[in-house]
Amino acid sequence: MNSRIILASSSPRRNELLHSVGIQFEVIAPSSDESLLHNDNPKDYAQRLASEKAISVSKNLKGEFLVIGADTIVVIENEILGKPSDEEDARAILSRISGSVHHVLTAFSIAKPKDKILHSEVVDTKVRVKTLEPKEIEGYIKTGEPMDKAGAYGIQGFGAFMIKGIEGSYTNVVGLPLVEVLEALNKLGALRLFCGDGFRK
Repeated sequence: MNSRIILASSSPRRNELLHSVGIQFEVIAPSSDESLLHNDNPKDYAQRLASEKAISVSKNLKGEFLVIGADTIVVIENEILGKPSDEEDARAILSRISGSVHHVLTAFSIAKPKDKILHSEVVDTKVRVKTLEPKEIEGYIKTGEPMDKAGAYGIQGFGAFMIKGIEGSYTNVVGLPLVEVLEALNKLGALRLFCGDGFRK
C-alpha cells in the first residue's frame, strides 16, 4: 500500500508528535458531534468521536488515503473532565484532580475513503497529580495553558509541575499514543519502521 496519511485533527500537539518521528502527512480539520450520549461510557465516547472525526474527513476523499482521527479525554471516577469553559471551570477541574489519580484516554481510528474504519483502539494512561496549593492553581490559570486542554492541564508544558508520575504512555497524555499509532500504520502497510534511516512510506 502506498497511502498518503491525513491527520484529521486541528490539535497542534498531535501535529507535533507525528512530525517528531518523521511522518509525512497532511492535516484536514474534522467535524464531529461531541455531545455525550446517555449510554456512553468514557471509552465508548472517546472511540465514537475518534471514528466520527476520521470518517468526516475520509468520506470526502478519493484515492489511496489513510485518515487518523483521535480524541483525548480525562476521566476521574468515571466522570469525563473536558476542556474548561472559563477560568472558574478551570479552577474547579484543577481542584478536582489535585492530589488524586485520573486516567487519560486517547482513542484513535484509522479510516480509508468511503467511510471504512480499518483500525480502532483506545489507550489508557494513569496520571498522578500532586496536591495543588490555591496559589499554584491561580498561577497556572494565569498562564492561559489550561483553557484549551482536556482536564485543564498540559503535561508537555507548564502543567508538568503538577505531575508526580504516570503509568503508561506519555505521548498518550499529550494527545496521541505514538507507539500504538505507528504499529497500526505499519500493520496497514502505510509505513515501514526503520527501513534504512528512519520511517519510509
